[in-house]
Amino acid sequence: MAQKINLLLNKRQIILLAFLWMVTLSVGCTNSVVDSNVEIADRRWTYRNHVSTTFDIKDNTKAYNIYFKLRHTANYKYANIFILAHFKDGKKVLTKRYQYKLAKNDGEWLGSGSGNVFSYTLPMLTNHYFPRNGKFEIEIEQNMRDNPLLEVSDVGLTVSESLTN
Repeated sequence: MAQKINLLLNKRQIILLAFLWMVTLSVGCTNSVVDSNVEIADRRWTYRNHVSTTFDIKDNTKAYNIYFKLRHTANYKYANIFILAHFKDGKKVLTKRYQYKLAKNDGEWLGSGSGNVFSYTLPMLTNHYFPRNGKFEIEIEQNMRDNPLLEVSDVGLTVSESLTN
């Protein structure tokens, strides 16, 4: 009986160790500095509703990729989106306008779909080197003619180390 209990405990310990090892590997392999996602209330993105993400760069000798994340419903009425990105480095602010194509000419959405919602991860800056270590902020605002811009459900950013350093 004692031998069966020891064997059972050993199996549980092995399973627990394997689980912890897998969690450690998955956390250790991530190169993401920040992965933000902000829900847009009532799917109505107004000009005043800027989505801001603050993050910390610990090693400015490495290159980073910055991606704009967007989710919209099938009822979004445009094949593209314009945004303004405000890159804030302390008191310095650099604003850049981006246009992203969201649908083919025939109206088929380019994003990955799940039911009525389509998701995109779109490049803003790739292999970008930050000028220093420290805190940075990126603020995103919609720059379309419609205010509010309807059927946008989520907006966010991903900042991660570039794998092509």
